[in-house]
Amino acid sequence: MLQTKDLQYSYDEKTVLSFPDITCQKGERWLLLGQSGSGKTTLLHLLGGLRTAEYGDVIVAGKSLKALSKSGMDRFRGQNIGIVFQQAHFIKALSVEENLMLAQKLAGQAISRERIKDLLSRLNVEHKLKSKPDALSIGEQQRVAIARALVNKPAVILADEPTSALDDKNCDEVIALLEQQAQQEEATLLIVTHDGRLKDKFSNTITLNS
Repeated sequence: MLQTKDLQYSYDEKTVLSFPDITCQKGERWLLLGQSGSGKTTLLHLLGGLRTAEYGDVIVAGKSLKALSKSGMDRFRGQNIGIVFQQAHFIKALSVEENLMLAQKLAGQAISRERIKDLLSRLNVEHKLKSKPDALSIGEQQRVAIARALVNKPAVILADEPTSALDDKNCDEVIALLEQQAQQEEATLLIVTHDGRLKDKFSNTITLNS
């Protein structure tokens, strides 16, 4: 489950971003909509524990994020929150397999090559297991990024603008992949976007006003 209460954040102590309370139950699919400047990415960073709110709280899988130390937050995020960023941020010197193994290691999880192979197979990129990130197409990088977000079986999956640079066919494919994988993991899925094509695909939506 993913929940927020009275969440506020400020970059300059003058302009305060106030966010609506959110309650997303286990296994639900949500769309977070808003134009540029509405605070979508800031909210995603707060939900993922990448930023700390000045006021209010984020609760993931029954745990208050503000109660965690920095190292505790890093470990908790790795184990419970999967994030698909706009940019993949792979370590270029490592293979696809090694990047996913690193995600397991940083979360304090046992290394499972079988888990990695299974995920990559489900996403049709198992043949890129030993490839370096630079050898992957943009679409393949996106699939590997989804695999990395799922490798530790997170309770919550957050995706930041996953379709903004895609044509209609690839947009539909990526959303279907995210939904399918979230369903298989019984994870809560929250997609952050300004892409109007997704509005009719989700019954649960949150809209931020700029």
